[in-house]
Amino acid sequence: MYWKKSGGEKTEDTLEVALDRLDDSEIKDVVVASNSGETVKKFLKMADDPELNLVCVTHHVGFKEPGADEMEAETREELKDKGVEVLTTTHALAGVARSIKNDYGGLYPAEIMAEALRTLSQGVKVAVEISIMAVDAGLIPYGEEVVAVGGTGWGADTACVIKPGHSNKVFETDVLEVLCRPRES
Repeated sequence: MYWKKSGGEKTEDTLEVALDRLDDSEIKDVVVASNSGETVKKFLKMADDPELNLVCVTHHVGFKEPGADEMEAETREELKDKGVEVLTTTHALAGVARSIKNDYGGLYPAEIMAEALRTLSQGVKVAVEISIMAVDAGLIPYGEEVVAVGGTGWGADTACVIKPGHSNKVFETDVLEVLCRPRES
């Protein structure tokens, strides 16, 4: 499924596509990018499978401004109370390499990989990255397929089925299905 434009206007539709894929499937792990928690809250309202392992991956603290966490503490607690694992950590495809690029220029392997994934869409890049981050954190099982939901800017516009590898073996990652994404990359 292709959306005409990228961005959060298709959040509910994207979540519906992801949930449709989960119906009658053996996939029980879902990874959703959500910095404020709003996309995950929408997913929780739409989902009716208590067996799902839902992981919310946020920007790292300091992404927008030094020391600042984009997710409110009460939202984080609300999600945890609903059984959602919230992962706030360094981005797998940026981290220190982005700092070096920003300070000195150039492009480094992780950034090149991120740019290559963006040719499909920002949301595909995000879905791959958050899956890797979640498997690295031990919040989803290694070697299993997951549904990953990402987006462009805010909300969700992309859903994929991914079998993520750890960041130290990143090319073991396999994007098995792109369920939906913006037609524009």
